[in-house]
Amino acid sequence: MPNPTPQPDSQPRDSRGEWRPEEPAGFVPLLTLPVRIKAMFGWLFGYGGYFWPTNMFFLLVSTAAWFYTQPPIETCTEFRWDWISHVFLRNQLLIWFYYGGLHLYLYVLKREGTRKKYNRKWPDEKSKRFLFGNQVWDNIFWTAGRAGIIWTTYEVIFVWLYANQLIPWLTWVDSPVLFLLWFFMIPLWREFYFYWVHRLTHWKPLYRYVHYLHHKNVNPNPWSGLAMHPVETTLYFSDVLIHLIVPSHPIHFLFALQYNGMAPAHGHSGFDGPIAEGTVTADSYFHYLHHKHFECNYGGSIIPLDKWFGSFRDGQPQGAGAALPEEQRD
Repeated sequence: MPNPTPQPDSQPRDSRGEWRPEEPAGFVPLLTLPVRIKAMFGWLFGYGGYFWPTNMFFLLVSTAAWFYTQPPIETCTEFRWDWISHVFLRNQLLIWFYYGGLHLYLYVLKREGTRKKYNRKWPDEKSKRFLFGNQVWDNIFWTAGRAGIIWTTYEVIFVWLYANQLIPWLTWVDSPVLFLLWFFMIPLWREFYFYWVHRLTHWKPLYRYVHYLHHKNVNPNPWSGLAMHPVETTLYFSDVLIHLIVPSHPIHFLFALQYNGMAPAHGHSGFDGPIAEGTVTADSYFHYLHHKHFECNYGGSIIPLDKWFGSFRDGQPQGAGAALPEEQRD
């Protein structure tokens, strides 16, 4: 579909059509040294920071899902197809709304053109690397298909456990401070856990048989976010297992699960954010470098684990981190 108002691409690019932002990839001023109090508070409470808009958006989505679309907890004491199918369809709507919406804006309508697109090329439409010979169709199959089922399976099992009071509950009355603290900690726990699981999937046997599938997307798009082997998808969502041990409310679990389910879309957008005239975050350069170079940037930009363990690459020519040989990328 033609773009009625294409954005001009005046970015300097290398011979492969690659572009990098002027600012190198880095870490937010939370756990980095030296401590910068003003910058830290600006990041925590300012636009484009920790709370707003991304985490707050996911929190609002999960809150709305809990109050308006979640089957009543008391009806989930048994595994029945009525409430299970309800949850599955709701999750599919979230996937198609979020992943499909970003893809529609960036890759179908092409409202940003190739401006601030890291790789000028569009997704492969004729490639034996992908199912159906098409990168987007392949990604949709793995993200909306396989990942959507695994996402729902986690939710169904945990809702059943909550309904039967088989895991510890936490209510506002029990501890309002801890209840609120959970919402703050969930994105941090997710990033910490993701780093270690991601490094595990780069262990040679797991990479060869499992993680290679995700790395077919050297030039990722939103649908690439959950385009993973089912084993990897199961590992990816397994950070929610903490709710088996630490008391929480189902709304905390839902926030964690839906955060996992939707966040990979903007993390794999292939564009440097913000987009839509600077109003929508789509910051993916940190993780884009992982898809480009493979053996770097396993985590995120909040907890500097990559810096601490020597796997950080900033995207500049002098950045640390080694690229995986071309022959190993398949």
